[in-house]
Amino acid sequence: MSFDEKAVQAGIRHIRKRDPILGEVIRTVGAFTLKPRKQGYEILVRSILSQQISTSAASTIRNRLQDLLPGRRIVPQSLDALSDEQLQQVGISTQKRTYLRDLTRCTLDGSISFKRIRKASDEEAIEELIQVKGIGRWTAQMYLIFSLGRLDVFAPDDLGLRNAVDRLYDIPDQAPRKHYDDLAMNWSPYRSIASWYLWRSLENKD
Repeated sequence: MSFDEKAVQAGIRHIRKRDPILGEVIRTVGAFTLKPRKQGYEILVRSILSQQISTSAASTIRNRLQDLLPGRRIVPQSLDALSDEQLQQVGISTQKRTYLRDLTRCTLDGSISFKRIRKASDEEAIEELIQVKGIGRWTAQMYLIFSLGRLDVFAPDDLGLRNAVDRLYDIPDQAPRKHYDDLAMNWSPYRSIASWYLWRSLENKD
């Protein structure tokens, strides 16, 4: 799965035309290289494991978890077979075990369906995903971008996006989320592309 190249190029032209500031970021960063991953259940497991800890710590825990699974594949049937003790031993907290159990149950009993979510509108997909304990709107929005490859998603509560916007634009201190949403409408219907370039802009220290 990948973003449609024609749509990406149309999005880049649109953003450059509407926003010279972000257009300069696009020129500096270069090609749009995001490739969505289609493994829906695994993406959400990774998201849960990553909550409130560093990237390196999450990676360590995920690798330990995968060592317990046949073929190291993160699939609901295999994770469901693990005991709480096994999950605890690889460093997964009690709260995150609860979240993983609920995600696994919802996946296995059909409460959420990744096939159905792929065909749903953005808001319908978000509503289905947030049924799961531990999955809020931000996690669902990240899923839309990084797994489904949706083109017009913006997460105003994402700290990285806020930091990038604050660096690039004249944003009042402690601006409400609506301020970020209103700015992002300038990039619609390609807000996911704009978000990716905003995240990449944080890697540029100048």
